Amino acid sequence: MSVDNNIPNGWEETPIGNVVELAQGVAINKKTDFILCDESKGVPLLKINNLLNNTVDQYVDLNLVPQKTILEKDDIVFTRTGQVGWVFTNKFGVLHNNSFKVIPNDNLNKKFIYWFLKQKHIFNYVQKVASGSAQPDLNHGAFKTIEILFPSNIEEQKAIANILTAFNNKIENLQDQNKTLETTAQTIFKEWFGKHQIGDELPNGWIVGELRNLTERISKGTTPKKKDLKGLKTEIPFLKVKDISKQGLVKKDNLELIPKGIHENQLKRSILETDDILFSIAGTIGRVTIVDKELNASNCNQAIAFIRLKDKIKFKEYVHLWIKSKEIQAQINNSIVQGVQANVSLTVLGNLSINIPDASKMNEWKKLINPIYSKLENNVSQIQTLKKTRDTLLPKLMNGQLRIDDFKE
Repeated sequence: MSVDNNIPNGWEETPIGNVVELAQGVAINKKTDFILCDESKGVPLLKINNLLNNTVDQYVDLNLVPQKTILEKDDIVFTRTGQVGWVFTNKFGVLHNNSFKVIPNDNLNKKFIYWFLKQKHIFNYVQKVASGSAQPDLNHGAFKTIEILFPSNIEEQKAIANILTAFNNKIENLQDQNKTLETTAQTIFKEWFGKHQIGDELPNGWIVGELRNLTERISKGTTPKKKDLKGLKTEIPFLKVKDISKQGLVKKDNLELIPKGIHENQLKRSILETDDILFSIAGTIGRVTIVDKELNASNCNQAIAFIRLKDKIKFKEYVHLWIKSKEIQAQINNSIVQGVQANVSLTVLGNLSINIPDASKMNEWKKLINPIYSKLENNVSQIQTLKKTRDTLLPKLMNGQLRIDDFKE
């Protein structure tokens, strides 16, 4: 844990069970489902999927659950069943049984513990000690074996946490900006083009086509066989639907990687290019994003379709906003086939009718929309830079390799 196995001056090392308590969330079953209620009468029940995706699908009566399962500001959540090792804070609601609350004693700062648990080696460690064959399950005893290194001075803990939190705040501000920019782009698109539906009389110069008319190809990814991955170095980002947020952001922090040889051979038909438009066609259908420069030459699995336009400069933003629109999403949903999992065919996507404005109208619109997309791309680039810097600093601050001047001894 510490640098060269030496504990920095003024720091302590101990199993985390000696300095924290755990409070498990509430189990929902036939005996306890009476605690569920309508949204108007309750607070969110936070399962792992809700925590990961910022969603709510059930509500709980606060008066019917133990106080220890209620989350308040700065409380730390650690996931323990299935998807083990994810860490959250600043969530409000009632914690589900598949996670537990980490409660530090008076010698530890909550934000410091949060950042300590966010380290990659902690995630890797709990994967190893979690038991279970059907799905991983991290019991309290296994969690408490984690070795924690921390400054004895709680003010130093706060200073370390504040540095890392400052990066997060900047990232969140940029993400909020992007949400506003995306909403603005969608509003402009609707005002300019939304009033003209398929079958309506169109302005002079407009035509009706199919999405395939604008594309070089519409394809889907491929998933390599696990046996082909064994023993090979993994280095190429491999996108899955879970990596694309509802808002259309790619969560790049924990992308799966695949070997370069497989990427360039078995999966060569699904190598992605900058400005490809991705659309999820299986499982969670309708997630949309654009491949940025950082993900150029990455790859994706078969649940993701990529739309490669003939003229990306002219049509990228138009097709992106069009396929995200409620009307087109509704059309696609009506074509979902229910099988092992819900899916939409590439043929359905290619056959979608699309109004194509005349060149003059498109040029006028692009003068409005291009600055918005440029700002979005710039913000995404800044976010990635901030994340890389934060993630580089995190282990160095947490093991005392980097000390804050005011606290050096």
